Amino acid sequence: MTRIGDLLPDAARGLGLEDELRLSRAMATFEQLVAERVPAASGACRVVRIEGFAVVVEADAPIVAQELRLRAPELMSAFAASPAGGGTRELRVVVARSRGGAAGRDGSPSDTGGRRPDDAPR
Repeated sequence: MTRIGDLLPDAARGLGLEDELRLSRAMATFEQLVAERVPAASGACRVVRIEGFAVVVEADAPIVAQELRLRAPELMSAFAASPAGGGTRELRVVVARSRGGAAGRDGSPSDTGGRRPDDAPR
């Protein structure tokens, strides 16, 4: 009897989805490693892509990004040893763009310091 997990790589390759399967495996593996080794960052970061030998991770906040950078040697060692690691050697961490807050529509700081104009002092 053949396991479904053993069939997926060949099926993905046949459908032209090999890169998506690799990314999906990397995402799941990295999420598990972060939960085990950096629990404070769990749920606040995610793999967004793999570029050559680098895993690019997006962090929700600068403090999460810093913690991931500090733990990068440990995380990448464990990740590279996993089947999803596939020769990756480098961790690149980017901070996610703010979704609201003090930035204006064009991404520049607003004149109101993050408050709505109707909340501004008079």
